[in-house]
Amino acid sequence: MLNRLLGNRVTVFVVLLGLVYFGYRIYEGNLDAALLREKTLEDAVPPVAIINPKPADPSETITLPGTIQAWFEAPIYAQVSGYVKMWYKDYGAEVKKGDILAEINAPAIDAQYQQAKADLASERAKYDLAAVTAKRWVALRKNHAVSEQSITVQEMSAKAEAAKVNAAEQNLKNFEAFIRFKTIVAPYDGVVTVRNINVGDYVNKDGTISTPGSVSNLFTVADVSMMRLFVSVPESFGPFLQPGLTADVTVPQLPDRHFIGKFLTVARGFDVTTRTAITVFTVDNEDRALWPGSYAKVVLTAPVDRKSFTIPSTALVFQEHGTQVAVLTDDDRVHLKPIAVSKLMDNAVEVAEGISASDRIVNNPSAALLEGDKVRVVTPAPGYDLVNLGSQEAKGPVEPHDTSMSKDVFSK
Repeated sequence: MLNRLLGNRVTVFVVLLGLVYFGYRIYEGNLDAALLREKTLEDAVPPVAIINPKPADPSETITLPGTIQAWFEAPIYAQVSGYVKMWYKDYGAEVKKGDILAEINAPAIDAQYQQAKADLASERAKYDLAAVTAKRWVALRKNHAVSEQSITVQEMSAKAEAAKVNAAEQNLKNFEAFIRFKTIVAPYDGVVTVRNINVGDYVNKDGTISTPGSVSNLFTVADVSMMRLFVSVPESFGPFLQPGLTADVTVPQLPDRHFIGKFLTVARGFDVTTRTAITVFTVDNEDRALWPGSYAKVVLTAPVDRKSFTIPSTALVFQEHGTQVAVLTDDDRVHLKPIAVSKLMDNAVEVAEGISASDRIVNNPSAALLEGDKVRVVTPAPGYDLVNLGSQEAKGPVEPHDTSMSKDVFSK
């Protein structure tokens, strides 16, 4: 009797244990199904990374080519015909005002100069004779030995000879000036940048034997203590061309050195072909590092008051309605907003209208994203490639920093 009762209890216990076990298995299966369903629904929501617009740089910067010229640059020409006797300053020579650059032998001018001196001596002798004669005729007036008419004639003759003396003196001064032109001198302190003559070359005002009929300068002297920088600036930058504007200047021969250009003047008129205005800057060159004629890279920066933002170019959506961005609403749904792009940069764009600083913008939006789509925001970890997220999830589990994704699913 006792054994039968004990056996019944064991049977009941085993049955109850089996029921509990099968109930637990059913519960566990339902839980796994619910988790799998939750995971499937979660995976159906596309993951996106977001960016926030950044305020645009409060300055306008433009890079332009420029040309550097000397403050003064004087081509020096021959004023007399002759042969080069000697030149004394070569390319690159630093000169002071009045330094002799070259001398010219001008035999014709020398002969004319000597003739002018002889003519002056002759005219002076004639004047002396006329003056003495007139003086003697005037002395005879008180004795009434000669007529008044004769006296007047002699006085006028003396004055005529005096005028001839003045003319001869002026003619001699003219030739003296030509004689001085035989010596070529520097007009101011500077550097010789051009020398087109050699000893024995024939030169004149109209050209040289080597270039007949064309005018050729003998030297060019440049004042390089201060340089002029010429830049053609587009009209969009025109409002900033005013005193106080500076330029960052570099030249190919000194790539690691930066010079400062100070605004001097602007043409106040745009070229109708290029829509640019010639703008002049001054650049200090006390150490003579800059050379006339150099190409310059000129960077102009001016402060501006703008209310625009910059975003990566990868955030743009191009549709038939124009350029847009995908902005997330408070409930993480996509809203496509049209924007106005004001400036293109290397990897970003400047947006003038359409977005605000608080907008959450989808970066690298998929072409499948539509207005109102629900998305899941993830924060990429270092090395996280949102573009390849789908392929990564297909290959295996990925753990982005998203608290909504249950790690229990991966552990099971």
